[in-house]
Amino acid sequence: MNTCSSIGIGLAGFGTVGSGVWNTLERTGDLITERTGGAVALHIAKILVRDVAKVRASTSAVDPALLTTDWRQLIEDPAVDIVVELIGGTTDAFEIVAAALKAKKPVVTGNKALLAERGVELFALSREMETPIHFEAAVAGGIPIIRTVQDSFIGNQIQSFSGIINGTSNYILGRMTDAGLTFDVALAEAQALGYAEADPTLDVNGWDAAHKALLLSTLAYGFSIDPAEIHVSGIEQVRPADIHFAKSLGYVVKLLAVIRQKADGAVELRVQPSFIAQTHILASVHGVFNAVAVHGDAAGESLFYGRGAGQDPTASSVVADLVEAARGLRQASGHRGFLPYRESGRILPVEETATAYYVRFDVTDRPGVVAEIARVLADHRIGISGTHSPVNPSNPDAEFVDMVFLLHTCPFGKLQTALSEIAALDCINSAPVVFRIENLG
Repeated sequence: MNTCSSIGIGLAGFGTVGSGVWNTLERTGDLITERTGGAVALHIAKILVRDVAKVRASTSAVDPALLTTDWRQLIEDPAVDIVVELIGGTTDAFEIVAAALKAKKPVVTGNKALLAERGVELFALSREMETPIHFEAAVAGGIPIIRTVQDSFIGNQIQSFSGIINGTSNYILGRMTDAGLTFDVALAEAQALGYAEADPTLDVNGWDAAHKALLLSTLAYGFSIDPAEIHVSGIEQVRPADIHFAKSLGYVVKLLAVIRQKADGAVELRVQPSFIAQTHILASVHGVFNAVAVHGDAAGESLFYGRGAGQDPTASSVVADLVEAARGLRQASGHRGFLPYRESGRILPVEETATAYYVRFDVTDRPGVVAEIARVLADHRIGISGTHSPVNPSNPDAEFVDMVFLLHTCPFGKLQTALSEIAALDCINSAPVVFRIENLG
């Protein structure tokens, strides 16, 4: 039995996740109240939608009196205690979140792009108004990685994160690996199954994962990060030949986010397709699942695994944040959103990061090509661990072929300089394609 008045939720957005939050609260609202000892009871007080008629035609479960197309009505409604922003984008969403904070109404959001690009402003406003922003759903769907970093690892210096945090790209690479599909065919399949959006740009170019990585970095290391400082590369240039070559060497190709604090306090932060050893646990993350490995100085390494997107997993994270926000209102437990604790920090320039590399060149097949490329690499003191030129059995006499070089560990800046010189050779037909070969321990 409820022992407190119910807290009103203003739901901005009633799409896949918004309707999932509605369904979750309808299904488990009483359970939440019971599990919190009667301290938290939640109800939807107002819903912001683009088209009231469309919602009314699609469901009879929602009282039409709750619907509005004016976000100001949602913020100003005295029945709304907490605002949930689920409309996406960075324009209207920013206005809604900022207005809610100014009204001293806690915010729950799953909008990683908003927080990555305009979080500096919003978190500053959050501090000024002493009103929290909760954002568990912004990273890795149903995996409680934000709360884990905030609470479970509060006594740890977090040394690194490494993870697969975009389910769409992971599904595409998995199908390329398991079924030998090309990128375009695997992407079309992901779209047909609803795993990829009609415009999949942010998923395949790496920026969806980069926004999430930025939030994790900011949370762990306590300072705001400009997205322009992040090195991001997507999966658009991955070919079946790269997948096959990785497999032959005992690797799989994954879109990997790497976050690592260096000895001098600088933070390495990058997202790119990478070769990961088949024996590493992240290599076994399949389909649209996500996984994040966190290494703390006290806790050691922990792995968090689960569905990275979808209606129910994301709604689960939103509802968990709602309960946290409601507890803050009821118990005056202090600010439980984002709490930066450093004024500034340093992102390690990508040129200073170092790994081994797989580099694919599109070359004109003639004598001396390997020697020409090797000469430039030697001039820059970059070691070669192997070369390979796979023959296309359907066209063994092709004039243009792929030439693969495996390179020893070196700074990325040194490699970029060498590749610029190599790209100018008359035997090179397009920009070299680079994948990192990661040593994740």
